[in-house]
Amino acid sequence: MIREAEEKDCINLAGLSLEVWFSIYALDGIHTSNSRHAISTFTEKNFSKLLVDSKYRLLVYIEETYIRGFVLLNLESFYKSKKNGFEIDKLYVHSPLQGKGVGKSLLTEVRKIYGENFWLHSWVRNKSIEFYKKYGFQDIGKYEFKLGDELIENRVLKYAST
Repeated sequence: MIREAEEKDCINLAGLSLEVWFSIYALDGIHTSNSRHAISTFTEKNFSKLLVDSKYRLLVYIEETYIRGFVLLNLESFYKSKKNGFEIDKLYVHSPLQGKGVGKSLLTEVRKIYGENFWLHSWVRNKSIEFYKKYGFQDIGKYEFKLGDELIENRVLKYAST
């Protein structure tokens, strides 16, 4: 089942985010800048703030009593212009369930509720880039993410319905 996130979900969203973040961004090992960013960003308090911020929408994929994944939308974030639509800020799926349809289901729900004009950015070493391209995203540019003193190259991908 996919539904809007609720306050009671925030602690589990923080836990899931930490699991996914480290499985993707700590490929070379645990590093201070990764740890500092993840532990300060993915908190129950920060997710609670997102729930009441009018520019964000947060949907969760629930199975039994577990959050299997989530998608965070920023309806006011645009890449270069509004023609590229709103931003999918995060699409996180519990690592053992990646490739099992959770991410696809979340994106399909986003399209159904919010429309088909959206974009996201993904680290160049993130294996999910292939998933996004298979789903129908097209590479439209580069975005650099600052993590500590390092600039991390990301690809900007825009959904293009066919």
